[in-house]
Amino acid sequence: MTRVFRNPNPAEREKLRGDAIGRIELPAIDKSYYVVEGTDTESLRKGPGHYEDTPLPGQRGTVGIAGHRTTNGAPFRDIDDLDPRDEIRVEMPYGTFVYSVEETRIVDDNDLSVKDPVGYNRLILSACHPLYSAAQRVIVFARFKRRDAPEVKRAS
Repeated sequence: MTRVFRNPNPAEREKLRGDAIGRIELPAIDKSYYVVEGTDTESLRKGPGHYEDTPLPGQRGTVGIAGHRTTNGAPFRDIDDLDPRDEIRVEMPYGTFVYSVEETRIVDDNDLSVKDPVGYNRLILSACHPLYSAAQRVIVFARFKRRDAPEVKRAS
């Protein structure tokens, strides 16, 4: 099935806040969601949100995606069930990016160092922790594994 997204150009990111930019698939926990641009309250009501201050998949650095665990469909409720080597797929209009889970960590709610670049391309998934609290964050770290052909295309 071909999926269609609007305005995938990274240079237009500011204009995209709240719009779908791709799709994330978490096969190990049988979940799949559209990803929107932005992590503000309104954007996260729609689904997992891409941190605007991190690169998009396919760009160098640490890609960050946040999601709720208990509200708004709770897309990231079970991300702590992901195990090392589980795959995460992020479908974008210009490619499908496959990551392999390395580890899951609990960090303070204000620990922004998880978004810092490291010596390789990676993805982080973040959500509040424990359930029904925003005291901490559960972070899933996944290393870039490969790029596959795009499964989505631009809307005309």
